[in-house]
Amino acid sequence: MSTAVVVGSGPNGLACAANLAARGVGVTVIEAAERVGGGARSAELTVPGLIHDICSASHPMSVESPALAPLGLDRYGLEWAWAEIDLVHPLDAGPAAVMERSLEQTVEWLGAEGGAAWRRLFGAPSRSFGRLCEDILRPIVHVPRHPLLLARFGAQAALPAKALARGLKTAQARALFAGVAAHGYAPFGRPFSASVAMALVCSCHRFGWPVAKGGSGAISEALAAFVLDHGGRIETGRPVSSLAELPEADAVVLDLVPGAVADIAGQRLPARVARAYRRYRHGPGAFKVDLAVEGGVPWRDEPARRAGTVHLGGGFEEIARAEADVNRGRMPERPFVLVGQQYLADPSRSAGDVHPVWAYAHVPAGYDGDATEAIVGQFERFAPGLRERIVAKATRSAPEFQAYNANYVGGDIIGGANDPIQTAIRPRFALDPYATGIPGVYICSAATPPGAGAHGMGGYNAALSVLSHL
Repeated sequence: MSTAVVVGSGPNGLACAANLAARGVGVTVIEAAERVGGGARSAELTVPGLIHDICSASHPMSVESPALAPLGLDRYGLEWAWAEIDLVHPLDAGPAAVMERSLEQTVEWLGAEGGAAWRRLFGAPSRSFGRLCEDILRPIVHVPRHPLLLARFGAQAALPAKALARGLKTAQARALFAGVAAHGYAPFGRPFSASVAMALVCSCHRFGWPVAKGGSGAISEALAAFVLDHGGRIETGRPVSSLAELPEADAVVLDLVPGAVADIAGQRLPARVARAYRRYRHGPGAFKVDLAVEGGVPWRDEPARRAGTVHLGGGFEEIARAEADVNRGRMPERPFVLVGQQYLADPSRSAGDVHPVWAYAHVPAGYDGDATEAIVGQFERFAPGLRERIVAKATRSAPEFQAYNANYVGGDIIGGANDPIQTAIRPRFALDPYATGIPGVYICSAATPPGAGAHGMGGYNAALSVLSHL
């Protein structure tokens, strides 16, 4: 039997291990923390009985992910759930912008002019997104299965978000697009800053934005159970500082950021690869606030009371300024805030009429200030009276994110800056981006294609490289 060691048990590490185990490889997973999961963990952070997602929350790219779907993880307790509305973006003036799984319902919410522009931009790629995923979830250098679809999608995704937004004719539609584009943490004037929005909008109209029942930790728990059920081993509470500490194996896969791979590999890493890994750039950070809210958030806009995700940041221009600020190392007065109301899809996360509300703001890399009031202020802007409903809260700053998970360098929870080069080519230019240059040693973190998310595709793609090697 061939053997492999996977270091790190985030979604990519576990997806890699599960897909190797499914093909008969003897797998050992080694995790520094006491629990598996990395960015896909859940816990009672505020009051007993309330389940909060520690990092990753909604999973639009995970439902039909080639890394997860073929494994039959429902047998290990993984179940998806959807809120009535996927996303709401409140505005200071006028009705909120609303995005639903149904493209036609979204068009109706956006009105005649804004809805028609939304359909023109997202209609065709949304209809073909299931096939597009076969290409966009793979490394840039590959033989495309759907070259024409990929070329059309890529032509739009490569644009700056500002350029693509010009075709959206109303403040509602532009704000809705801005909030989704902000998931990429990139200034809106950069090439490729539209790419994350294109992928997430189309995935919503194809799959919706679901959550995992019981918390995002259910994804990790199901993958871990799959590994164990297929003869694998998992060791927790075991930090690794050198490849020499690992047991003998035919392959090693590192679910680590490039700088950590360079540290662990040491002199075994070819000099050119070591230079590339140490030059790898990380982006802005996150400051997270988890709230226990009695009766839920009193949103001014009724659709937000039914939405799994709410974006707070005002109109397109305001969000663009905030994202430009955090990328320049300045803390905005009004940061972009992403809110999760996962309990609306999964009521088991609540305790009676007290509900867990998940939120984080984009902040400069390494920002060690307290952004709690800035985040609560954005809530109050669109949900007056929230403060009186808060029963308890827990916070995590950018440095605390890094202390929690060393892969979150400076609080960067998406695994690297989405600048034009790294969006297209990460973690370095190579025909096989998962190969480290050391025979049999691979990297599979969110710093590899296709980037961040609990879809596990970095791990899956790395597993294909390992299998080819074996």
